[in-house]
Amino acid sequence: MLKINNNQLLSRTECSALRAMAIAGIVLHNYCHWLGFAVKENEYTFDKDRSMALMRALLEPDINLPVHLLSFFGHYGVPVFLFLSAYGLVAKYEHTPHVPVPDRMSFMRTHFRKLFDMMIVGFAIFIMVDAITPGAHRYAVPDIIGQLLMLNNLMPSPDKVIWPGPYWFFGLMLQVYAVYILLLRRGGWLSAVAVVVVCWGLQVVCDPQGETLNRLRYNFIGSMLPFCAGLLYARYCVHMPRRIWALITFLSYLSVILCGMNFHLWLWAPLYVCLAAVGTVKLMPVYLCIKLSHLGKLSAALFVIHPVARKIFIGISRRGDVYAGLLLYIIACVALAWATRLIINKMKKG
Repeated sequence: MLKINNNQLLSRTECSALRAMAIAGIVLHNYCHWLGFAVKENEYTFDKDRSMALMRALLEPDINLPVHLLSFFGHYGVPVFLFLSAYGLVAKYEHTPHVPVPDRMSFMRTHFRKLFDMMIVGFAIFIMVDAITPGAHRYAVPDIIGQLLMLNNLMPSPDKVIWPGPYWFFGLMLQVYAVYILLLRRGGWLSAVAVVVVCWGLQVVCDPQGETLNRLRYNFIGSMLPFCAGLLYARYCVHMPRRIWALITFLSYLSVILCGMNFHLWLWAPLYVCLAAVGTVKLMPVYLCIKLSHLGKLSAALFVIHPVARKIFIGISRRGDVYAGLLLYIIACVALAWATRLIINKMKKG
């Protein structure tokens, strides 16, 4: 039975609940933003017109408002996963005495295998489904090799060569693991802050809608803020009472909305997303956190398999049955994720 451990900054149950929130946002976002009428997100580049389109949707709500909100905000599940990844690395390699820190090559080999085992199952199923459904992608040999090696984030125009699109996350995580073991594992808080500042500086001088920023944010440079936030939280944060978390959570949600109005503020939005997510879990009733944590156990499998379900069901929503298609997609995702999890677990044991 899952329980909340109050001696930890984030218990296993709370981490699972956070994963559930993050994967729900990602899975629903990746479906909704494929609908032509949906308000598009500012993820890799910043376009203020998209933020204004969201404001218009909020001021003049219609039946598609949930689709607009999920399309615009759902991608922020990614920084929550980055935050949790850093928290987990610190908990495993820095706060657990009996777990030795492997050498750099062993560390990268272990985490490459972990990512590859998840990715290859979904990728194999997806390319077969993609080949027999409308809009099949035309793969080039370098793109395929890049995906298998999880290096295609480094290619020119990564948004055009990574297919399925959500699989950019695997290459990102491989880079993030490398930054951790090379620069952050033995560094103090100053190292983490320096990495954040350097990565922020590289982004802030870019054209908000330019290809340079797009490429930076497809790679670790665009993701060090939430990752280092998770690392610093795990190392230095202390327990706080609920009233403090309530204030932090309210201000963080407000900040996420305000950050959408300005390019320079937008670069810091992932930090507030992570604070809002952690605060939400800290404030929710224990029974709800435990219920939510069950979905979190499926998060990896949901991530790798949801592009398959999207490719199959998106046509229903595009033909006008928006919520019927979305509901069928959700049902299929959960069922396929359960089966995929069994396959991944067998691969780990084998």
